[in-house]
Amino acid sequence: MTTTIQAIYENGRLTLPQPLPLAEKTRVLVTIDSSDVTDAVRVGWLKLSEQSLARTWDNPDDAAFDALLQK
Repeated sequence: MTTTIQAIYENGRLTLPQPLPLAEKTRVLVTIDSSDVTDAVRVGWLKLSEQSLARTWDNPDDAAFDALLQK
């Protein structure tokens, strides 16, 4: 049987939000998928990058370069 449940890692231990219907001392295989954390960090950096690029490219000084490109 395969069951997927979220847990919180804190102080070196995994804490489950609720008990599982397993007998005491049952051996289980734990798979760690921390992509949510990684994705959240990646999305945060992308948003910061987007804001920086917008400030760099969307400014009045760029209009002079746009005019040169049109010639």
